[in-house]
Amino acid sequence: MAQMDVRKPAAPSSLSVSGGVAIKTKMEARSAEGFSIKSTMKNTVVEGPPECGATRVRPLEGPTGFRKFYERGDFPIALEHDTKGSKIAWKVSVNQLDYHHYLPLFFDGLRETEHPYEFFARQGVHDMLEHGTQDQILPVIPQIIIPIKAALNTRHPEVVCTTLKILQRLVTSAEMIGEALVPYYRQILPILNIFKNKNLNSGDKIDYSQQKRINIGDLIQETLGLFEQHGGPDAFINIKYMIPTYESCVLN
Repeated sequence: MAQMDVRKPAAPSSLSVSGGVAIKTKMEARSAEGFSIKSTMKNTVVEGPPECGATRVRPLEGPTGFRKFYERGDFPIALEHDTKGSKIAWKVSVNQLDYHHYLPLFFDGLRETEHPYEFFARQGVHDMLEHGTQDQILPVIPQIIIPIKAALNTRHPEVVCTTLKILQRLVTSAEMIGEALVPYYRQILPILNIFKNKNLNSGDKIDYSQQKRINIGDLIQETLGLFEQHGGPDAFINIKYMIPTYESCVLN
C-alpha cells in the first residue's frame, strides 16, 4: 500500500486568496510602497521642505584685496576727524589717481563689514566717482563688475544696500556709464531679482529703514529705474529679460 504524503499546513501569511489571486492587506501594501503609516493618522504634522537659503548671508572667503593693500599702506589715504565726523584725507588729489589701479580695489572693499576697512572702501569709491571724469571712469567699467558681483553675492543686507547706492552713484556719474553697464546685467541683476520683493512690512509702526535708505526692495526699484533711464534704448528689454516682473518707469 502506497504511503500517503502528509504535509504540515502552511503557516498563516498576510496574503489572502480571492479568485486565485494573492492580495496583500492595504496597510502592508502602503508600507511596501514607501507610504508612512503615520501620515494617515489624525493630527499628524507634515513638515514642509527646508528653506533654500537664497537670501542667506555668505561669509567672506579670506581677506579682500582691498584689505591687503590697506594693511600694507599702499593707499594714499588717512583718517581725518572734524566737527562733522570722520572722513578720508587724501594725500594726493583724487582726480590725479590712477583709476585703473585704485577704483577696482576700492570697489573690492565694498564687501568689508569691519571698521575701518568698510569706511575707507565706501568713502573712497564715493570720492573717486564724485571727482572722476567720464574718461577716467568709463574705461574701468569691465574691471569693477567682478567686485560689484562679489559684493552683491554676500547677501549681507548692509553690503547689498551700500552696493546699490554705489551703483546709483555710478550710473549717474557720467553720461555713458549707464549704457556701458547694460552688457553686464547678467552679472549684476540676478541677486537683485532675489531681493526685489524684500520689503519690511511694519504695519502701523514707523519704518525707520526708509528714513535711512536701507530698505533693500525700495533701493532695488530705484536702481533699476536709474538703469533704465540712463541705459539707452536696450536697457529696458535687458532688465525685463533678467527680472520678468519689472515694470518700466519711463513714460512713453
